[in-house]
Amino acid sequence: MKNPSTESDDAFRRPHETSIFVTPSDVIEYLFCPRFLYYMHVLDIDQHEHKRLLVNKGRDIHQLKLVRNKEYLRKKIGCIDKQLDVYLTSAKHRLVGRIDEVLFLENNFAAPLDYKFSFWEGKIYKTYKTQQILYALLIEENFQTKVEKAFIVYIRTNNHLEEISITPKMKQEALKIVDEIFDILNLNYYPAATRYKNKCLDCTYRNLCTV
Repeated sequence: MKNPSTESDDAFRRPHETSIFVTPSDVIEYLFCPRFLYYMHVLDIDQHEHKRLLVNKGRDIHQLKLVRNKEYLRKKIGCIDKQLDVYLTSAKHRLVGRIDEVLFLENNFAAPLDYKFSFWEGKIYKTYKTQQILYALLIEENFQTKVEKAFIVYIRTNNHLEEISITPKMKQEALKIVDEIFDILNLNYYPAATRYKNKCLDCTYRNLCTV
């Protein structure tokens, strides 16, 4: 996908071809508004990302490098080993994703750790939470280990660390979202727009949409 994320799925999908994989960033866009994916990947209309996003992405990369070597965060979690910037695929779940860190914990479980260039606002948004659940599924399949939690570091709040408990039900709900995305991409299904109309104000497709 051409947007904000670290995943690159261009090698797996071309416009108007049957989709093979989706990325966690596809899911984030879907949760923002299902029609976002339709305009971008079914109609192949570029979203024309504005400069602010590019600047933020640059800051994100810079800040990521600053925090990556802070071992105290991992010790706090109970991490005994790690892999950085890990690209994983799952044919079973039709997912691809690049994970900032895969942590291996003292209890023989594993967990994704993700850095966000944002402030901690007192709650974990559904977009972030779903992204981590999909990362958990990728880790489970590729490393053959159980994943029951994930971690997010909010860089702009002094590296605030949040833990997410992941249940089997949450994994099933995340995979259901993946199925809904495939319906849009492969069946050219025109979905209903988000019911949160305030999102439309900041949407790059607002002039096209029939809301």
